[in-house]
Amino acid sequence: MRENKLSISLSIPAPRIEVWRRIADWNSQGEWMLQTKVWVTSEKKSGVGTSIAAFTGPLYKFYPRIKSPGLLDLMTVTRWEEPSRCDVLHHGNLLKGSGSFVLTEENSHRTRFDWSETILAPRAVFLLVAPFLYAGVRISLSKFARSFL
Repeated sequence: MRENKLSISLSIPAPRIEVWRRIADWNSQGEWMLQTKVWVTSEKKSGVGTSIAAFTGPLYKFYPRIKSPGLLDLMTVTRWEEPSRCDVLHHGNLLKGSGSFVLTEENSHRTRFDWSETILAPRAVFLLVAPFLYAGVRISLSKFARSFL
C-alpha cells in the first residue's frame, strides 16, 4: 500500500460561513454528490468524532436494499475547525486513507474551497480508479458551487 493524493480547488460565490454550513450538513450532501447517499452514523452530528457513511453507485437510491454495484465509504471526523477546515479518516473495507476540505475567504462574498484525499492503495489500482474518482468529485463540487448562484 502507498499513499496516493488527489486534490481539487475551486472558488464558490458565497461567504465562507454559508459554504461551511452547507458542506458540513452531512445528510444533505447526497443532493449534490454524484450518485451518492450520505448519512450520519453516530449520535454526534458535527465535530471531531462524528461518523459518516456514504454509498456511491448507480443504484445509490436503493441502498441498503441493493448494496452493489457501489462503494460504501465509512468516515470519522478527526479535525474540526469551524468554519474553515474538516478532516476525515476513511476506514471502510475498500476505501482507506484521509480527506479534508479547507475553506478560505477570498472576500466577503467568495470562498476558496480546497478538497484533498490521500488514498491508501497499490499504485496500479489507484491509477485505474483515480480518473473516475477525480471526475466524480469535480462534477459534484461544481454542482455544489453552482447551488449558490
